[in-house]
Amino acid sequence: MNTKSVDWFAISLELHKKYGGKIEVIPKVPVTKLADFSIWYTPGVASPCKKINEEGADLSFDYTLRWNYAAVVSDGTRVLGLGNIGPEAALPVMEGKALLFKYLGGVDAVPLVVRERDPEKFIYIVKALEPSFGAINLEDIESPKCFYILEKLQEILEVPVWHDDQQGTALVNIAALMNALKIVGKKISEVKIALVGVGAANIALYKYLKVVGANPKNIVAVDTKGVLHRDRHDIEKLKEENPWKYAIAMESNAEGITGGIKEALKGADVVIAASTPGPGVIKKEWIAEMNKDAIVFAEANPIPEIWPWEAKEGGARIVATGRSDFPNQINNSLGFPAVFRGVLTVRARKMVDEMFVAAARALAEYAEERGIHEEYIIPRMDEEEAYILEAIAVAKKAMELGLARRTMSRGELESEVRELIERPKKYVKLALDGNLIKTYSSLTSGKAL
Repeated sequence: MNTKSVDWFAISLELHKKYGGKIEVIPKVPVTKLADFSIWYTPGVASPCKKINEEGADLSFDYTLRWNYAAVVSDGTRVLGLGNIGPEAALPVMEGKALLFKYLGGVDAVPLVVRERDPEKFIYIVKALEPSFGAINLEDIESPKCFYILEKLQEILEVPVWHDDQQGTALVNIAALMNALKIVGKKISEVKIALVGVGAANIALYKYLKVVGANPKNIVAVDTKGVLHRDRHDIEKLKEENPWKYAIAMESNAEGITGGIKEALKGADVVIAASTPGPGVIKKEWIAEMNKDAIVFAEANPIPEIWPWEAKEGGARIVATGRSDFPNQINNSLGFPAVFRGVLTVRARKMVDEMFVAAARALAEYAEERGIHEEYIIPRMDEEEAYILEAIAVAKKAMELGLARRTMSRGELESEVRELIERPKKYVKLALDGNLIKTYSSLTSGKAL
């Protein structure tokens, strides 16, 4: 199929309506006769209820779906490239996220959109929902309150909390950058990095770049008002309204560079852009001012800040985007399904930086073993083994750090993770073969996709 000739927007709108959504709940236990309900419901269900009540809430992970259940929670204030569209309009995205959780990671995820924009009330809602879930995925929440919400929930919940716009984006960027630097023969501790855009994605990326060894003095960040530096005219306002961005301004940019994107790129080894859709946000003439063997990650969707061929014309050696029709797609879907698979399998209590780094290294190592080159620095979404190895790495790290409720051998862990990740694809095939899921062509007047 020539994807450039497909009107994805029109097809998606038609099929969302005809399928009535993307996921559903189906039984996982045998029900063949009336007596089976005496096991799964009354009177038999009283026995696990009493067991959990008498011996502790953690047993809910053993006797219910909680061990594999994640909530995808959003207030709809910062959706994709759509902005503040509200909870109902955000629901298709959260449902799509739940589909990816299941199909790629074997995780049972439920989309939850809430009509609450106050951060304290939002935190209260998620805390109140904690007993039903083994992990929480925050999604599409506006900056800067998303940072406060994540930090507070990580503090007060006894299940892992993840904000995909922060940690998910950062994880895949870090993995891709690790391999890109190997190709060009540069060290992360020495390179100069320009961050274009200082929202949820790049603020989190800044944090994790430091975790994996980048020197913050060598990082220059640019927002819509220009380069961040300690003497910028709005520094006191930043301190009051966005302490996370303020911290970057005070710590980074040791040279005191001022100006905009052009000035930030001059002499840089790496640029990672998560900003305004292009083209033309970054110009190839500015790429030409970067150091030799420049690395360019232009991740705005649907149009990157600079077209890949223009970046190459400007002198970039390695280019990545957020799109699947160009090489080196930086896609969050390489991160969250496997990370959640790992933490849920061992019933982890927290998600900490060491687990994040383990996931990034696993992704990078998988690609490296396959043979990295300028157009393959990160696995593709269809490389199932990458998810398996990433999930194992996260689970192992959780056990090493004493954050897992469950301890497993390496063999037991791999066997279970592999089965859970492979299982949804088998279900979909059975449903398609049995006509329980209709094919596209049967719903689109014979049009093939």
